[in-house]
Amino acid sequence: MKSKFIPILLFFLFVSCNYNNHTNFSYLALGDSYTTGEGIDEENRYPNILVQELGRQGVNFKKPRIIAKSGWTTDELNDSLNISVFNTKYDYVSLLIGVNNQYRGLSSYSFEKEFTKLLIRSINYSKNKNNVFVLSIPDWGVTPFADKRNKIAISDSIDFFNQLIKKVCFQNNIKFFDITDISREAKLNSDLIAGDSLHPSGIMYKKWIDKILHEWKI
Repeated sequence: MKSKFIPILLFFLFVSCNYNNHTNFSYLALGDSYTTGEGIDEENRYPNILVQELGRQGVNFKKPRIIAKSGWTTDELNDSLNISVFNTKYDYVSLLIGVNNQYRGLSSYSFEKEFTKLLIRSINYSKNKNNVFVLSIPDWGVTPFADKRNKIAISDSIDFFNQLIKKVCFQNNIKFFDITDISREAKLNSDLIAGDSLHPSGIMYKKWIDKILHEWKI
C-alpha cells in the first residue's frame, strides 16, 4: 500500500526547486537516552545518522538540536520544554519517549495524556506537520541488562505502551515508525547493543534510519 504521507526524498526535491541549493534544513529531536545515544559516540546518535545519510544524498541539514536526557519520562520532557527557548520553527521534528514511564511502572493513563501533549508540542514546533515523526519504544527486555528480570513481561508492557503511542499518532495523523522489532534482533546479535549492555549501538541506530528512509517513500 502506498503511503498517504509525502515521501521524504520527493519532498526534499520539491523544496530544493523552490529554494537555493545551499538550503540547510533544521531538525529538532525530542526524547530520552535513546535520542542522546547513551553509551556511544555523538556521531552515532540516530538523529545524527539521519542527517548524515540524507547528506550523502545531497540533502543538507544543520546540526540537529537535541532536547533529551537519559532517564526522562514524558512529564520530565514536558517540564524541560517549558523552560526551553524556541526562536524558530523546525523543518523536521522527531519524538521518541516512554521507556522510562514503562520502566518505572508509571500509569499508562497518565502516559497517554502526557505523550499526547508532547506530540501536540512537536507539531507546534514544526513548520510542516507532515514532517513530524514518532519512533516506537525499543524493547530493553532483550538486553543483558534485563537478564534477571521477567523479559516476557517487559516485552508485553513495551508493546502496550507502543499501542498507545501508535493510537495517538493515528489520531493526530502523524507518521509512526515501529523500530521495536529491530531492537529485538539484539537478542541474537550482541553487536546491536552498546557497551553498557542496555542501549542500542550505532549499528542498531543505523538500522532504524534505514527503515525510516525506506518506509518514507512511495
